[in-house]
Amino acid sequence: MPSEHAIDPVELAAALIRCPSVTPGDGGALGVVQAAVEPLGFACHRLTFSEPGTPDVDNLYARVGGAAPNFCFAGHTDVVPVGDGAAWTHDPFGAELVDGVLYGRGAADMKSAIASFISAAARFLEARGERFGGSISLLITGDEEGPAINGTRKVLEWMAANGETIDGCVVGEPTNPGRLGEMVKIGRRGSLTGRLTVHGVQGHTGYPHLADNPVPRLVRTLAALLERRLDEGSEHFERSNLEVTTVDVGNPVENVIPARASAAFNIRFNDSHTGDGLEAWLRACCAEHAGAHDLDVRVSGEAFLTPPGELSELVCGAIERVLGARPVLGTAGGTSDARFIKDACPVVEFGLVGQTMHGIDERVAVADVRALADVYAAVLDAYFPN
Repeated sequence: MPSEHAIDPVELAAALIRCPSVTPGDGGALGVVQAAVEPLGFACHRLTFSEPGTPDVDNLYARVGGAAPNFCFAGHTDVVPVGDGAAWTHDPFGAELVDGVLYGRGAADMKSAIASFISAAARFLEARGERFGGSISLLITGDEEGPAINGTRKVLEWMAANGETIDGCVVGEPTNPGRLGEMVKIGRRGSLTGRLTVHGVQGHTGYPHLADNPVPRLVRTLAALLERRLDEGSEHFERSNLEVTTVDVGNPVENVIPARASAAFNIRFNDSHTGDGLEAWLRACCAEHAGAHDLDVRVSGEAFLTPPGELSELVCGAIERVLGARPVLGTAGGTSDARFIKDACPVVEFGLVGQTMHGIDERVAVADVRALADVYAAVLDAYFPN
């Protein structure tokens, strides 16, 4: 018979999916989390942070236990927009369950992982009681899919100011390419976004000597940036890449030389580089080829690595015991809030299969949600040996 505080991870995941928490809106999602963990003994802190020019964001830090070590699960309840709602075959916020598959925005990324961890924590606390030799905490943000200014980074600052220390962390991002248990992520590449605007002088195409066309200079600069092979990869990372994401002139006619031309690009870089080093190269290249220009550079995260060790071995061992297969250690994909947490403690990432995240009809197998709860329970058992 289920205990008083038993939590079905699929039911909790469905409740979270029904919250339309598109960044920066909460949609009631954090309230669902809080209502689930408070009966387990977690002390909850709802944290709202602000920054000029950005929307306010709600976050949640919850902890049970007062002793060290403090094992933290980190995640986000915010989701990306649904896109073309008419293209979905199931209501994006309906949490429909069809043939063993749970549909909805956030099913894979990453509301089901949050539900699985809470279910695992409930099971662990039921078996071990409150004196299990440490603490368990949750760091849940509503700002992971957005600018990530008023989210995890500020929660960590609040924690430091209030004497909250975490000793190890698992982030529940979807880490598996095609099958649950394939990959644990021990790092991420950094991300740099640049916007280059090349200035010229507007004029008639029939009188080019009276104008200064910025388009050829923009093209030459982009060609020079793309020509360089940034590196060949490193021990734990694939090679860095620069991708041009947009080129804009905004010229509505064909007989006018434009006054300016711009382009945006993104670099995903490994631990062979730093954001500062790449920015210095970009500025030197633009100075050589672009002529009069402005270059805006924003680094949203540096490359980082949690070297294979105690935490990754513990998580991999739990996965192998539950699922019967040994995961590989990887660093592929985009950025995550682990880029902030790595400054506080060792951190690895493990969650569900990511094939449908951010897509139409985002979904996850119910069996995977339950199996992930089993893995997280095994992680807690290993982290706090009896």
